[in-house]
Parts: sequence; C-alpha cells; structure tokens
Amino acid sequence: MRSTMQTTPLLLSRFLDYGATAYADSEVITWTADGPRRSTNAEVAADCKRLANALRSLGVTGDQRVGTFMWNNEEHLELYIGVPSMGAVLHTINIRLFPQQMIFTINHAEDYVVVVDNTLAEPFSKILAHAPTVKHVIVNGPVPEEVKAALAGDGAREVHDYRALLDAQPAEFEWPVLDENDGASMCYTSGTTGDPKGVVYSHRSNYLHTLQLAMPTALSLKQGDVVLTIVPLFHANSWGVAYAGFATGATLVLPDRFLQAAPLATMIEQLKVTNALAVPTIWNDLLHHLEAHPESDISTLKSAIVGGSACPPALMKAFQEKFDVTVYHGWGMTETSPLATVAVPPPGLEGQEYWDRRFMQGRLSMSVDARLVGPDGETLPNDGESVGEVEVRGPWITASYYNADAPEKFDDGWLRTGDVGKLTPDLFLTLTDRAKDVIKSGGEWISSVDLENQLMAHPAVREASVVGVPDEKWGERPLATVVLEEGSSVTTEELRDFLAERVARWQVPERWAFIAEVPKTSVGKFDKKVIRARYADGDLEVVEVGKPAS
Repeated sequence: MRSTMQTTPLLLSRFLDYGATAYADSEVITWTADGPRRSTNAEVAADCKRLANALRSLGVTGDQRVGTFMWNNEEHLELYIGVPSMGAVLHTINIRLFPQQMIFTINHAEDYVVVVDNTLAEPFSKILAHAPTVKHVIVNGPVPEEVKAALAGDGAREVHDYRALLDAQPAEFEWPVLDENDGASMCYTSGTTGDPKGVVYSHRSNYLHTLQLAMPTALSLKQGDVVLTIVPLFHANSWGVAYAGFATGATLVLPDRFLQAAPLATMIEQLKVTNALAVPTIWNDLLHHLEAHPESDISTLKSAIVGGSACPPALMKAFQEKFDVTVYHGWGMTETSPLATVAVPPPGLEGQEYWDRRFMQGRLSMSVDARLVGPDGETLPNDGESVGEVEVRGPWITASYYNADAPEKFDDGWLRTGDVGKLTPDLFLTLTDRAKDVIKSGGEWISSVDLENQLMAHPAVREASVVGVPDEKWGERPLATVVLEEGSSVTTEELRDFLAERVARWQVPERWAFIAEVPKTSVGKFDKKVIRARYADGDLEVVEVGKPAS
C-alpha cells in the first residue's frame, strides 16, 4: 500500500518564507564597531529576493557555486538562505585555512561568484589570481580603489558592491520548485591531513537537520530566544543555526569580526542574549574575562552549546556555579551536518550522576544511528564500557565526498568518524579520543582527552594538550604541554601528583613542557600534529620526571 500523503519537497525556501511571515518581526542583529545593526526577518527575506535577482543578472541560472569569504553578519545569513532557495549552491569558504587550501577549495568547488566582506577583501585579492573559475566578486562594504583593482585582476573579474547590487533589484522573486535531494550548500573539511574534502548538503538533509536542532533534546530554539551565533557560519554548516533561527523565530545575534571576550560580554549584556554557540577556547576566554570584570551582567544567558572539541568539565562547572549558565556538549563534524549528539541529561538526575551525563558528548539525535567498531572490525555492545571507533549513518550524514575518493572513511554504508568512544544502552556517547590521538602505551590505550581535562581542572592551568611521543620501552608515552594562568606557577611534580589522584598512575606523563599557547587548527581545535612536530624537532623544552608505573 502506498500512502495518500502529498509529496511536498523539503526545501530551504520554505524556512525563508515561513520565517518572513510567521516571525516577520523577529530580528537579525549584526554587531559593528558602533554597536548593533538591526533588521527584521521580513527585511532579510526581501533582501534574499533582491539577492536572487542580482545573482540571476550575473549569470547564476542553475546550480553554480556562490562562495562566501565572510564573518558572521546579516549579509552572510542572506546568502546562506537566499542562494540555496534560488537553486544555486552556497560554498562557505573557511577564512582560516592556509592560502593554498583556500585556493584548492575554490577551484575544486568551481566557485563562479564570491561574496567577500570589505575587511577581508585585501587578503582575499591575493589568492584570486589562482582561482580562474571566479568571474564575479561582490564586496560587502566599501574598499579602497587599489583593493578593488586587485580584486578585478586586470579585467579578469567584475567587482560589485553588495548593497548597490541589491538595491537595483526588485524585492520579488518566485522560488523555484527544486528536487529536495539537490545540493543546497557545501563545506570543506579543515584538511589537517591531505587536501580538504567537500561535503554537499541537500535541501532535504538541511531541512531534517533543522527540525532536529529545534527539539528540546537539542537547542530547543523558539520565538523570543536571542541566540549569539559565535560559531562561524563557514564552519561545519554553521552548526545548522543559520536555518534554525529563521525556522523558529529566534533572534540571531551575529558578532561579525568582534570575537574577543570583551565585545562578546557586551553583546550578551546589551542584547539580552539567552543562548549561545561556540568552541571551548571562546568559552574559556569569556570565563576569564568575566572573572576579571565582575561588573559584567550576563544574567539573561541561560544555556550555551560547546562543540568542535571536548569541553573541560572544570569549565562547565565554573559557568554553572558562578553564572548559572548551563553549558551543553554537542558533538558532530562537517560530515554530519553537524548535529549528531547533544548532552541534555534525562530528567530527575542529581549530583554526580547528573554531571556524568553532562560531561558526555550526549545522546544520539533521533534518526542518527551509531555503532562501535573494535580493532578487528567487530561490532561492540552499547554497554557504556566497550570502547571502539564510532561509525554513524542517517539522513543528514554524508555518504561520500564531492569529487574525491576516500574509501577509508566509509564502511558498508557507515561513516567512520575517526573518534573513539563508548555508548550507553540509552544511547549516550562518550568520546575518549580521536583514533589518531589515542596513546598506545605498552599494549594499553591512554585517552589524551581525559588527561587534558584533568590537567585543566588544576587552578594554575589555563590550557593543556597531551600527545603520544615515541618511547623505547612502551612504544608511546604521553607528553603533556601546559599553558599556565597569568601570574600562576606550578611544578611538574605538583602536576604529576595532581593527576595521580585522578587517573591510573601508569597513565601519568613523565614528559612535560610549559608553553605560551597551545597551537590551534583553523576551527579552534588543539593542533596536536604541530606539537608532535615541535617535539620531534627538539623545539620544546621538555622536562622528564619519574617513570611510568608498570
């Protein structure tokens, strides 16, 4: 029997039209050097239609790729929703990649148009000579004539002003009826090993992902919420919040380039922010700023999502106990759109049992399946104890990369995440490490993440990163690199004693180095390959203390 249901395609233009009518007065707020710049959903939607007409006039008539090289601002959001709605494909270029990687992604995606913020136009102009597919550059804001000339490249490209281009167009556009499985947007992985890989999201996958994101077991977004979107729109599909904000009527606060702790604290206070999303390094910096400036008022902020890498438990507890802000873990990756889990504890839990669930990566989202695979390829039980590589599948999980072979990433319909962890019977995931970062010492595994979290619970430690380094006897042993709080001091012996009370003694590192800053990847994760390289090159002042317990 076939159903009697209509088969209305799941298209992003439906979110745009619904948000512009049901929530016409909800706002999109961009932070500027002069404070907030406000627009309503209705005004943003009208600009999306002007944008579609403008892009049509430049030759975007099908699924051409429209790139963005931008901060989080209203114009970037208009591109996020307007470009897919007209049938083209949005490509958000990661502005923090190396120039060679940016060039690779632009050429691989075959971007036809790129929209660039004026504050980023000068550095972007330097890579355009190596991007022959780009025929039009649209600049958001004024730039000097010499920068405009560099963007044009002796006539190789046409350069346009974003606002002038849109103002010349009507605010009426009929969104086409598309195949819901057509590409809507694309992001590239950060390319820590090899070239970045492209993930193409469909209208259907983004639509379903948005519905899940709004559920109480995820972000629980609704009209009246004021959401500070610190996570870059160019990172992992903006964690889905660009679409979810419009679909639910939540007000989106977009910080543009003002990502330091001081302006973020001001935004929270002035705009009465209720929810926020960012990576752990942002939350860590904000915590230190708030502690140093007790006059800051963030009392409206009730919940925060942290993703990108594991959040130290001490950071979660500090926000809860000092500011009554609940910091939730979320886990996913570019390949998973990215929402896979959120650590919203079951109701009724108290004390350590409650915190144990908060410290996990979270419960699997409905429609996302996961399994644990052991070193010999066997599927392990969801017993909360067995540890294996996490593989996932679902309607917003990629099944391949765009024009790139990577058979090692896919396993009979499952995506191999490269994360190692364990699952409880009620589907709460705990990640113990990345497969490439787990330390194999004497035939046993040591979680670098666990050691880092325990070290960052020490009051003198601001950041800590742990990597495995070669050891003649044990194969690998942990090297702990530590960044101290300003004005603090602690010895390696004291840190060893501190760790020995919290982990098995044989896991305690005997190699230590104090550093000024932990190197970060383009998306704010600890860049452990840089630490390993610095150790191999002898660039770290390593102190050896003690021997591992046998």
